[in-house]
Amino acid sequence: MIRKFCFILLITFAIFAKSQSNNSEHISGFTVVSLNYKHDQKWSAYLELQQRSIEDFSLPDYYEIKGGIGYNINKNNQSFVGLGRYATYKESRIANEEFRIWLQHTYSFSVDKLKIDNRLRLEKRFFHNAVTDVDTNDERYRLRTTLTMPLNNEKMAPKTIFANAFNEVFIGPNGDLFKRNRIFGGLGYVFSPLVSANLGYMWQRELYPSQRSLHFLYLGFNFTLDRAKLGHSEPFNVAD
Repeated sequence: MIRKFCFILLITFAIFAKSQSNNSEHISGFTVVSLNYKHDQKWSAYLELQQRSIEDFSLPDYYEIKGGIGYNINKNNQSFVGLGRYATYKESRIANEEFRIWLQHTYSFSVDKLKIDNRLRLEKRFFHNAVTDVDTNDERYRLRTTLTMPLNNEKMAPKTIFANAFNEVFIGPNGDLFKRNRIFGGLGYVFSPLVSANLGYMWQRELYPSQRSLHFLYLGFNFTLDRAKLGHSEPFNVAD
């Protein structure tokens, strides 16, 4: 069944990409590999590698490496501190580099099989423009609500197909208040307690400092080292 779902999604994206071949709002790529280590009931660690193809689907021009430490306050609340490096390339040369640190809190609850994660993130960002050799910094605040539901099982167990979606709003104190909005929808599959994958579409509307829309074909692979044997009890990884 998972093959049928993936085949339908790929055909849909191919048709969508072809229909936009003469449109400036083309399909971009968004690929993620993440590792989640659950040490015990309270503590966890997270590492993520990411690449995007924004200008040309076949040519990656944006990279991230980030990670951090999470603390489960209780079964519904998790706090997290993270840091990362972000690099944008133009004509195969680095154009802009960012170092980012952030604090976040996630409140999660379930309604029957539907899991709802509400995440608030506070970011401090440090930029270096390699072209102008200018350093700047900024702050940004992000609010995201994610819905995740298993389709063929009662919970996120191995051999489970799941659907997930989210909406995320980006705001900040400098310039216009609203910076960006993201909407995501996709399907995933839990291969085992260690491995899961997710395929979906994300629309990103950028509002400041310039306006444009980006359409991402998202593919994510999630690896879990569950020393505490917690299962999928924490917020599930999606495009970030």
